[in-house]
Amino acid sequence: MVDNPPELGSSGSIHVQDAAEHNLQRITVAIPRDRVVAFTGVSGSGKSSLAFATIYAEAQRRYLESVAPYARRLLDQGAAPHVGSITGLPPAVALRQNHGGGSARSSVGTVSRVSNVLRMLYSRAGTYPAGAEPVDSDWFSPNTAVGACPTCHGLGRRYTVDEDRLVGDDSLSIRDGAVAAWPGAWQGKNYRDILGELGIDIDAPFRSLPADKRRWLLTTEEQPVVTVHPVREAHRITRPYQGTYMSPKSWVLHTYATTKSAPLRAKAASFLTAEACPTCDGRRLNPFALSVTVAGADIARAGALPLVDLADLLQRARAHPDTAALSPARRQAAEALIGNLDERLKTLIELGLGYLSTDRATTTLSGGEFQRLHLATQLGSGLFGVLYVLDEPSAGLHPADTELLLTALRRLRAAGNSVFVVEHDPAVVADADWLVDLGPGAGRHGGRVLYSGEGAGLADVAESVTARYLFGRAPDIRPARTREPSSWLTLYDVTRHNLDRLTVRFPLGTLTAVTGVSGSGKSTLVGQVLAATIRDHLGAADDQAADADAPEDEAGALGDDRIIAVPKADGLDAVHRLVQVDQKPIGRTPRSNLATYTGLFDSVRKLFAAQPLARERRYTASRFSFNLPDGRCPNCQGEGEVSVELLFLPTESAPCPVCSGARYNPETLEVLVDGKSIADVLALSVEDAVPFLHDLPTAHRILTLLDDIGLGYLTLGQSATTLSGGEAQRIKLVSELHRARRGHTLYLLDEPTSGLHPADADLLLARLQDLVDHGNTVVIVEHDLRIAAAADWLLDLGPGAGAAGGRVVAEGAPAGVFAGGTGLTARFLAEYVS
Repeated sequence: MVDNPPELGSSGSIHVQDAAEHNLQRITVAIPRDRVVAFTGVSGSGKSSLAFATIYAEAQRRYLESVAPYARRLLDQGAAPHVGSITGLPPAVALRQNHGGGSARSSVGTVSRVSNVLRMLYSRAGTYPAGAEPVDSDWFSPNTAVGACPTCHGLGRRYTVDEDRLVGDDSLSIRDGAVAAWPGAWQGKNYRDILGELGIDIDAPFRSLPADKRRWLLTTEEQPVVTVHPVREAHRITRPYQGTYMSPKSWVLHTYATTKSAPLRAKAASFLTAEACPTCDGRRLNPFALSVTVAGADIARAGALPLVDLADLLQRARAHPDTAALSPARRQAAEALIGNLDERLKTLIELGLGYLSTDRATTTLSGGEFQRLHLATQLGSGLFGVLYVLDEPSAGLHPADTELLLTALRRLRAAGNSVFVVEHDPAVVADADWLVDLGPGAGRHGGRVLYSGEGAGLADVAESVTARYLFGRAPDIRPARTREPSSWLTLYDVTRHNLDRLTVRFPLGTLTAVTGVSGSGKSTLVGQVLAATIRDHLGAADDQAADADAPEDEAGALGDDRIIAVPKADGLDAVHRLVQVDQKPIGRTPRSNLATYTGLFDSVRKLFAAQPLARERRYTASRFSFNLPDGRCPNCQGEGEVSVELLFLPTESAPCPVCSGARYNPETLEVLVDGKSIADVLALSVEDAVPFLHDLPTAHRILTLLDDIGLGYLTLGQSATTLSGGEAQRIKLVSELHRARRGHTLYLLDEPTSGLHPADADLLLARLQDLVDHGNTVVIVEHDLRIAAAADWLLDLGPGAGAAGGRVVAEGAPAGVFAGGTGLTARFLAEYVS
């Protein structure tokens, strides 16, 4: 401990007593206010439980207590944290990472409020066509009725059905599946049978039908209703019913616009063609709004500029002849609004976001970019005496950008605020005024405060894993020798976003790290272009390591980030499979959990069904699913909790009073394996489940991999909605690793160590090295240069972000890239390759 820790309960500190949220072991700690405080420890040690689930949650609870009961019911309130008391707690603001946050109409400009001020500038100080009167700022927003283009309704794109794709094989009959653009299963048969009732020959080759009938059945907007007499298998009972016809064209448009099913939406999207709106040419606004200019640029052009270029445009506007010609009142308004925009843009640029444009959809931002966007808004708010709690603010940042973040955190502190960061980056941790280190391990092995004090004192804490990495005692993870490529994969003339006619090569049979500053084009190259090229080569045979239940990008399956021109490429035949692993959630409902996602729960349910009592009662494996009526608790429907409606208060959740949270009915819970019910098994941690399920080869293999990759603290029944992005990505990787595969697989991972403690990153790296040792190729987008230095090949993009990036700055073995000294990455590699 430090010589002068804050006194418990002193006016200058936040005093937490008996905190027991999640795995916290009734900890008591005093943390100083008006400082930058870093919460450290391995993944699962309790950092977020203390910073977010305890301190921030209690601050929010106290704030909500001051809100009128009627208004309170409209707010999202969590349960009170398990803590004895917290004193000295100021108002708090949480800035979390949000992967793919926002909607299709949410943009950098709307989140940062830059768009609001920019619209007002065009409204009050824009140059209007002769004789036109100034209009309200709503006219310059594509999200309002008066501002949106009347043709595309403010989306900037028009979707049309490609009628040539509606029929897959015109030599087939309708009965045999000639129409490709209908849903499968019953609904497709329904439309087929309706056509038969309408007198169309559904057994003749489609191409032999009269042209007018083919045209009508494919594209009609009519929806005739007929009595259908279905013909099904002989053993099935069928009855006539009233059926409504929907043409394939109508089905595609209706499904794409209304379905909440990601697979159905993707199928409908495959028959659509996206093009720029012919009225607004993709600019989303009505013609009048586009006729108003500032410094010669309409608002759509201004919104498409990188923020650094927008700042330059506004400076030019101050001296532009059009501005000088305005009335004194309007010139004064222009100066005030430009000054406001200057301050906002300056903060965004200082946080390393200058390469973004205001019209960039938030659905395309990384979690780190999204969090820094909110941080910029807070820096301009002028709040004083606030506690800011940040979740991994360095995520997605190149070391060259981290200093910009540190400057922002210091500004918040200098303004009289307290800044708490849950952080793994050694540079951010070392710069903090105070450290709270939790551990020593994860789950039940963590939850203790190992150290609370100024940074230097942590060096003397033997139990601290963080100390090893912070004070130069980390293990050397570089391989003994650099692997030689088995062959090369080359992409030619890659053009997308800021990549312009780029030719780039990837060594196969190696581990390649793609590095570069934020916005240099790494994710575009790897996650979009390379992935799309391999998919196009393999057809539909590749494996996407993602959950079918994961939320889809709200921008739509045909958004700009889904339409990728596949470049010319060499060396593709050496790749037999593609696995792309990202940090998106593995499920969006509490019913999706670790056991169900990885598939190990199937083995567990079969094990219970094989027990003597289960066989005696004729229970099948489905009996042990909490999603099916036979085995689940009838009161909570297998949720484990029930919602309690409160008058004038928000709905509260509580453990089910019938099953006490077990999710199953009593009869199902009577079946035991070695004294444990199916609910007891779901409550086991991965670490404890390894020996318990050692006789189930598949489950044991999955559990061992999860434990080896640093996830031993998770419980088998842990809801997918509670997992972090890093946990979700590692679970996806394990779901792939446990399967025996043949052939050369290309694994693509986007910032796999984001959100991981260095010790956990080492465990992950070891698994990736194993993949390469077995003859596969791994390509990672990575900012952790300690991990990048352990790769066989480094591909560094840059030199800057946005238009200043998109080029190969350096490539080769990490030591060679460092020796070459070209680019920002080489400058920071010194401590890792020497």
